[in-house]
Amino acid sequence: MRAVIQRVTSASVTVENQIVGEIRKGLVVLLGIARDDTKEDADYLVHKIAVLRIFDDDEGRMNISLTDTAGGLLVISQFTLYGDVRRGLRPSWSDAAQPEVAEPLYEYFVARSREVIQQVETGSFRKMMQVELVNDGPITILLDSRKVF
Repeated sequence: MRAVIQRVTSASVTVENQIVGEIRKGLVVLLGIARDDTKEDADYLVHKIAVLRIFDDDEGRMNISLTDTAGGLLVISQFTLYGDVRRGLRPSWSDAAQPEVAEPLYEYFVARSREVIQQVETGSFRKMMQVELVNDGPITILLDSRKVF
């Protein structure tokens, strides 16, 4: 499971001209699910994201987590994080989970996030979405539930 995490001052996701998720200060997570991911991968990422110390303390050092700030989390499903373009010019999606595998894991990730984070908003699975955000810093972190980087 892969996550691109962006610290934001605000973010929203729109589907069919309707805002379906919106946060103020917090994190946007673009979440990709691989074909062999499990609930353990989701548990690992949820915990890591909730306690990542990437918000500034009073001295301006990144020393505070999302749970410490009571900030929001906006989770967007993003199978394209598993796009492979090492060969050719058109991405291969062979490492991405099929929707019938990915959707339950995505929902599990969101449910687990709601257990530890006060405000969790989402996009819509398998829908075209427009994501707007104001990246704060900018701070962008790549996380993978397995060692690949």
